[in-house]
Amino acid sequence: MEIETDEGRPLALGAGRIRTVAAVLISEVNQAVTVHRLIDLAWDGEPPARARGVVHNHVHRLRQLLDGHAELVTRGQGYVLIADPAAVDSHRFRSLVSAARDADPRAAVAMLRRALGLWRGEALADVPGDRVRRTLGVGLAQARVAALQELGAKLLSLGRYGELVTELTAWTAEHPLHEELTALLMRALQANGRQAEALDHYHRTRRHLKEQLGIDPGPALGAAYLEVLGRGPAAAPPPSAARPPAGPPPAVPYAVGPRPAAPPRVAQLPPAVVDFCGRARELAVLEQHLDRVPRPHCLVLAGGGGAGKTSLAVQWAHRLTAEFPDGQLFVDLRGFERPPMRAGTALASFLRALGVPEAGIPDSVSERAALYRSLLAGRRMLVVLDNAGTAEQTRPLLPATPGCLAVVTSRRRLSGLVVRDGAVLVGVGPLTPGDALRLLANALGSQRIEADKPAARELVRWCDGLPLALRIAAARLMAHPEWPLGCWTRKLADERRRLQELSAHDADLAVEASLYLTYRALSSGAARLFRVLGLHPGPRVGVLDAAALAGRDVARTRRHLAELCDAHLLEEQPQGHYVRPELVRLYAAQRAVAEETRSDRDLAVRRLLDQAARLRPARG
Repeated sequence: MEIETDEGRPLALGAGRIRTVAAVLISEVNQAVTVHRLIDLAWDGEPPARARGVVHNHVHRLRQLLDGHAELVTRGQGYVLIADPAAVDSHRFRSLVSAARDADPRAAVAMLRRALGLWRGEALADVPGDRVRRTLGVGLAQARVAALQELGAKLLSLGRYGELVTELTAWTAEHPLHEELTALLMRALQANGRQAEALDHYHRTRRHLKEQLGIDPGPALGAAYLEVLGRGPAAAPPPSAARPPAGPPPAVPYAVGPRPAAPPRVAQLPPAVVDFCGRARELAVLEQHLDRVPRPHCLVLAGGGGAGKTSLAVQWAHRLTAEFPDGQLFVDLRGFERPPMRAGTALASFLRALGVPEAGIPDSVSERAALYRSLLAGRRMLVVLDNAGTAEQTRPLLPATPGCLAVVTSRRRLSGLVVRDGAVLVGVGPLTPGDALRLLANALGSQRIEADKPAARELVRWCDGLPLALRIAAARLMAHPEWPLGCWTRKLADERRRLQELSAHDADLAVEASLYLTYRALSSGAARLFRVLGLHPGPRVGVLDAAALAGRDVARTRRHLAELCDAHLLEEQPQGHYVRPELVRLYAAQRAVAEETRSDRDLAVRRLLDQAARLRPARG
């Protein structure tokens, strides 16, 4: 990380935690950052007694360095760096990427290249502290990958396959576990007539994932693999075909006019998880709805992050291939990432898969949706919409033909689809203890589980029966076959380390990162309630206790509790209480320490104690 003058000369920050303080203030330019947050990020949650004085000294030094270039002011309990956001590389990067979405393909390529050219290695690589890199760096790294994917899609649409292959080959060699970019490279190689190389990249990445993480390829890579297998290199259009001809484009019928030619059969489902187990209840519910008359046209699988919704949807979809002989469409909508995939982008992808040439894809979302539904009319197709963020993002992608079925997965319940579109909601919770043990046995071998069954049960308990957490724990244990299970459960027993231990090599394969994606999508009021609930010591919380912690009236608190339930961060009980998984409680406590001042935390706890004191006589 560097701070440059207007003349391009870097300012001498030196080493140590002053770089961390500077990184946080720059990343959140023109926003107040509390001293407590700076301390938490600079010392990874374990500050020394003198931390506040050290931060003040660092801020004083930064003011001297920035004199005449930017203003660093005190505001409330923290500081604000006042500067033009365009002077910050990360903000300029996001601005260019956002502008590229609305530009024509050639202009978008130039903007995306400028945005990606701002990178000089990994985000915050020279900033000390693991927590600051997890908090600020993960989102930037994901945005970089998304920009690379967007650039790749534009280059593919323009027929510039050679450029794309050259760039992605170097990047995937440096980051062999990035499945989405490997999938994009495979498609570029296939379009360039190099199918064998595309398949080689798939098998190499699959081997890396199995050896280093103990997992199989995800939906994006699996879909690319099936696409390459289903279409030979001859199916790729020549580069000239991707460029629009001179003069006005030919008229393309999509709402009226002659019916388009029958689309090719598509099979975009990613591979099913090899060691899938359990989910007997959920599968039975799905089968019951499939047998209903009339049959629903949309099923929503809703559950918390890492609950295994995608694995369940893909597993069930593979069972239904005979039921939907005209093919299967699949898309990851990235509903909780920034930016999420737009419905128009997903529709364009589906239309290409259904045989519509680039020049024939309409500009507006409504026209794309009309053409998409026209192509599905009279056919029996299965559409899997993975990781949806909102009903509005999903609705244009729902087929209208009775013979088609949409399966949507989301961290939210998407009640709008249920109420307005007649969708059926199916909850996906944690695995049962028996199924969780079977998952561990599939990964580690039944002998290792049977050798220490009590430790295995304890491991399931510390992981809340969450498939993501269990697979991460299994991957760590697979890397150390000589470790007894008890060694790992002792690590997880420490509440201060549990979330940190449940992370794989990739930052996005972590329970904490998964919870963060859900948390940042909350409204500000629900997010604050979530944080202060982290100060409550027990797993069950009543409405009055929640209102006392938040310092809000009961009506508003109920609305925020409902939002947390919708996001699967809480679960309402019949008697009016709310419960939460232990990992969610730990994450809420972590966010409370990171984002609430000590005085605010103390005040919230005092309100909770006063509330308990008022209720004690009545309860007695």
